[in-house]
Amino acid sequence: MFGIDIRQKAWSAGLIVLFFVAWELFCLMTGMSDLVLPRPSQVFVTLVQRFPVLWPHIVQTLATTMFGFVLGVALGVALGAIIGVSKTAYDTCYPLLIGFSSIPKVAVVPIFVLWFGSGTVPAVLTALSICFFPIVVNIATGLATTEPELEDVLKALGASKFDILWNVGLPRTMPFFFASLKVAISYAFVGAVLSETVASNRGIGNVMMTASSNFNVPLVFAGLFVLAGLGVALYVVFSLIEGQVTGWATRKNDVIAT
Repeated sequence: MFGIDIRQKAWSAGLIVLFFVAWELFCLMTGMSDLVLPRPSQVFVTLVQRFPVLWPHIVQTLATTMFGFVLGVALGVALGAIIGVSKTAYDTCYPLLIGFSSIPKVAVVPIFVLWFGSGTVPAVLTALSICFFPIVVNIATGLATTEPELEDVLKALGASKFDILWNVGLPRTMPFFFASLKVAISYAFVGAVLSETVASNRGIGNVMMTASSNFNVPLVFAGLFVLAGLGVALYVVFSLIEGQVTGWATRKNDVIAT
């Protein structure tokens, strides 16, 4: 099994390398202009050369994203727990949440700017607003799928609703919770960068917007590479934590939560 896993990872890494090689060759063979699609090698050189300048913006975007993400997780868990255990809360809050999540967040950023001014706060709130919905849905789903028979047994033994929620409901939601975290962290980056492109003078989003206005397309792609790398790194971190916390719920190694 260990050898098979190594071979699978090697194949995956090889396909990723092949993708970038094909991209490089395509640009060279077609004479693609840097203003349209820069080669990966150009993007990498730009990233290395401009990294000292990019670093403060990377820190800003990462800090903003994580702050909004943490707040979104706290809000999502609280709302999900309430919706999952209360039929009244479900009927009241769920339509409102669906309506709010359907609003394009680019339309919400100007409102945050109007309330709080440009800068970090709108980016944090945008990251929060775009990432908490998957957490709410998954927590509520996990609680709603708790077997009624199990709840009846616990009630017969004298357990209160809080005891059932704390000792059975929330642990049963862990697979759903970690699946939502891996989705929500990507959404949080989208929200933070979206706000940075509209109403901030710092962050990777602002760097990309400035670079695009100067027709520095390799720098724009360098920003995309940075965001992709951060997203993948945090996804891997949450996957490792998930394996330690919810290993009991994983039956196959090739199951990918979406």
